[in-house]
Amino acid sequence: MARMVGRPKCDVSCRTGRLMQLIIFEDAGFRNLLPLVYSRCTFNLRCGFNNLLDKIESAMGRTAESVFVRKELAAVIAERQTRRVNQPATSDDQLWVNGRLLLRERLDLPHGAAAWRGDALVAARLDRAAASRLAPELLLDTVKLRAALATCAAAEVPSSLGDIIEFPWQLVQQNSGEIMRQCGQTEMRVSGAVDAGATLLNPDSIHIGEGVRVKAGAVLDAESGPIYVANNVTIHPCAVVQGPCYIGEGCTILPGTSLRAGCSVGMVCKIGGEIEGTIFHGYSNKQHDGFIGHSYVGEWVNLGADTVGSDLKNTYGTVRVPINGRPIDTGERFVGAFIGDHTKTAIRTTLPTGCVIGYACNVAVSGFAPTFVPSFSWVTDKGRAINEPQKALAVARTVVARRNRKYSPAEEALFLSVQRTADEIEVV
Repeated sequence: MARMVGRPKCDVSCRTGRLMQLIIFEDAGFRNLLPLVYSRCTFNLRCGFNNLLDKIESAMGRTAESVFVRKELAAVIAERQTRRVNQPATSDDQLWVNGRLLLRERLDLPHGAAAWRGDALVAARLDRAAASRLAPELLLDTVKLRAALATCAAAEVPSSLGDIIEFPWQLVQQNSGEIMRQCGQTEMRVSGAVDAGATLLNPDSIHIGEGVRVKAGAVLDAESGPIYVANNVTIHPCAVVQGPCYIGEGCTILPGTSLRAGCSVGMVCKIGGEIEGTIFHGYSNKQHDGFIGHSYVGEWVNLGADTVGSDLKNTYGTVRVPINGRPIDTGERFVGAFIGDHTKTAIRTTLPTGCVIGYACNVAVSGFAPTFVPSFSWVTDKGRAINEPQKALAVARTVVARRNRKYSPAEEALFLSVQRTADEIEVV
């Protein structure tokens, strides 16, 4: 439940028999989640089993009627799902929820109230007239958004219900807890094939989906946390998976992999080497030896053989991360890399602690990569060159085709628009 502060002033009514409609929106906070959200909404970021939108809808017990997103994303989002996009809802009882909210329990906001945390609108419960003022452009302007909701009563949403995700590393920090919470709400059973010679430690805390094969010599260790393996996953011999861990549908865990605690791997990834406390969004490959820890890796990323990322400074000090090129102190000691979609590293690439690599980059350096690599960069020992967007798109077409996918015209237009957006936001 949310707590009221003062008395409602908005003209909000609850009509008998009218169902509250759920609206999910993006706000100005998307900028601090780049480069991970250049080609997706903030509420499509992953933590635990699924994305933030899934968590909001699950906690609220209903599907969102509409989503309000950045205009450059609208056409693609309309293709990918059935909710209304940037179109007003019709009810006089609308609950608007920030897409950056990692919601764990049902949010019940009073009518005519708005809940803020700092500069972030967490949620507001509005009638149709009040909601009609919230256009996509206004939602991205905090000053104008506050003005539009100035007559709403103040409410508080307890942090126990959910957290606003301000920076990418917060998803990584929350990941183990989310896996454990979601496993606790799920029936854990073994449906797939576990070969003789494979080892399941604490099997009651391990879920093996349909079509899974766990080959002889693999070890799934759930003694320190649960393991959820979705459908059609193959775990090869001598792979070790430690819980808490989530492995998404269609993934391949290669021989000798050490998938340590706190990892979520989205669908259709190929994983090898050593990974700890890391989120792979989906459709990305780290097939070879090397280490990635406490990181978030976007879609369609390929990490070359022996790519190694640091997630701890030699001084054991807190890590600063260059969000859009501007350093932010995370207050954390273990922070790895944040890698945008369609980025590739060469063999033996070394990533410094707390680095950010933008969208559609190629990194091929003999020493440490830069701490910040702007989007559409080609970085070598000779310096930085532009990864020309049309050529990058041609490569992307080839990459997605290898997974039996094809970009729509809207997706190609979004891909090309990222450079313009990045040029406006990133500090080179």
